[in-house]
Amino acid sequence: MRVGAAVGSCAVEPGELRDDHVREIVGGNVADLLAHPHPAVRVAVLDAFLADSAPHAADPRARTVRVPGGSSLDKSTARARAVVDLVPGTGPVAVIGVVNSLLVQLRERGLDYLPCDFKGGSTEWDEPVLTDHEQAIAGAGSVLASGMVLGNGSFDRIAQLCAERGLPLVMFAQTGSAVLRELLGAEVSALSAEPYPFFWLTGDATDIHCYPGGVS
Repeated sequence: MRVGAAVGSCAVEPGELRDDHVREIVGGNVADLLAHPHPAVRVAVLDAFLADSAPHAADPRARTVRVPGGSSLDKSTARARAVVDLVPGTGPVAVIGVVNSLLVQLRERGLDYLPCDFKGGSTEWDEPVLTDHEQAIAGAGSVLASGMVLGNGSFDRIAQLCAERGLPLVMFAQTGSAVLRELLGAEVSALSAEPYPFFWLTGDATDIHCYPGGVS
């Protein structure tokens, strides 16, 4: 969703958002779209509205990290380094939304992790991927979660569990990065915000905006 100069995003599963949903929101206004029946539309338009009102690049709390141009693997690795730098050294880390480059960086730092993803399966090191985020959080010392949890409806429960156990919740977000910024210092401990265009869409250099723990 585009509002002014900003593009807001929310990931959806294939087939979740119908073609007629897309057609009917074109040219809509923010107030109407914030009441849209589909949560992904609401998240994306709120993300765009907040990012247009207060761009990440102009936020004094953010440290902008330039991801150098290169292959998808090169860029994913550079992004992962910046994201994992936000994670406190408290393991195991429940990684909700498995991205192998993040796991590589955790391994290089000697941090144990508990991979978790709705899709299950295994990591590239044949480690089983949990499908229950509550199970992953129960064994964790900190949590690193994808912004996709905002779009699939699991964020509130994840944040609640972290608050109950006193665990830091670090978010790496393409989905709803400006929305999650509003929760810094409350539900969210630290944030890697990656607004559109995402690193994998171009071989050119792109930016992410890192909000370290302790900002509010």
